[in-house]
Amino acid sequence: MKHLKTIRLFQNKISFLLDVNASKKITILSLMAIIIFFISASLGDSFIHPAKVFQTIIGKGSEFDQLIIVDFRLPRIFIAAFAGMALAVAGAILQGIIKNPLASPDIIGISAGGGAAVVGFLALFSDSNHSLTVSIEWLPLAGFIGATLAGVIVYLFAWKDGVTPNRLVLIGIGVSAFMQAITTMLMIVGPIYQASEANKWITGSVKSADWEQVQIIVPLIVVLLLITFFITRQLNVQELGDDTAASLGQSVQKTRLLLILLSSSLVASAISFAGAIGFVGLMAPHIARRIVGPSFGVLIPTSAAIGALLVMVADIIGRTAFSPLEVPAGVFTAAIGAPYFIYLLFRNPRK
Repeated sequence: MKHLKTIRLFQNKISFLLDVNASKKITILSLMAIIIFFISASLGDSFIHPAKVFQTIIGKGSEFDQLIIVDFRLPRIFIAAFAGMALAVAGAILQGIIKNPLASPDIIGISAGGGAAVVGFLALFSDSNHSLTVSIEWLPLAGFIGATLAGVIVYLFAWKDGVTPNRLVLIGIGVSAFMQAITTMLMIVGPIYQASEANKWITGSVKSADWEQVQIIVPLIVVLLLITFFITRQLNVQELGDDTAASLGQSVQKTRLLLILLSSSLVASAISFAGAIGFVGLMAPHIARRIVGPSFGVLIPTSAAIGALLVMVADIIGRTAFSPLEVPAGVFTAAIGAPYFIYLLFRNPRK
């Protein structure tokens, strides 16, 4: 128990246990994320020294550095970092609800719902000249609505005198397959430009990020992450099983609905501007659990830090490794995720 320290605030009105070892690891991961942030801002078609990046951020850089860093690079870095955090935390929540480390927003249909909505938007609002009849700026809203509705649909179909983890994941897989079928059909029957635009969004990319998007996504995700952090105890109780959770006074079904809506909102917020970046919601909580253990009080912030790192690194690789060609970040999160789980399979063959 030496690694646990009691923290008391507001004249003992608020108290909680702090895991000192986990806090150190979270601090290290956060520092790594900050370093990657500055490296990302430095790299591109023109290299800018990290010291100049810092000077530019505080308003002391040249006009050229200001244009490149502040106007072009920082928005996509912010979108990548916060989308990564949101997807990772959403995955951790779902894994807690379903009690399965292989659960993720991709598997239970939330990401697929956003993808289907985006392709449907492109099909619905395209004219005979293959151009959109409304602004492309409405595309993120379509993705947000689609992902949120998919989460609600999964919950409603999984309801039978309550929602059990097994029903939730089985219905989620079915909804995901259905949404993917709709997406594929719309891409096949639609014009080629529609398939190209939709495919880029479904893969996941932060290329078109701007400060207007940052002003929307950052406050929204910060609020959702704070809510998640304050209800981590409910997630820990959920993992004990329905009977035990009920005996401890938890309203199991109401709490499960709240957690699913929270997870859906996090995914919808992330993919609305970054696209359906895959594997982050599955991989980040899995890595975090190996670093700090299963307690959600430390698992949530650790997952968030790892999620931000994964997407920022994927974006760096995507825009520098094949320059001048730019590859969507989602390609590299999948490229990182697939070998990682194959490695785990061979390392633990009996699991």
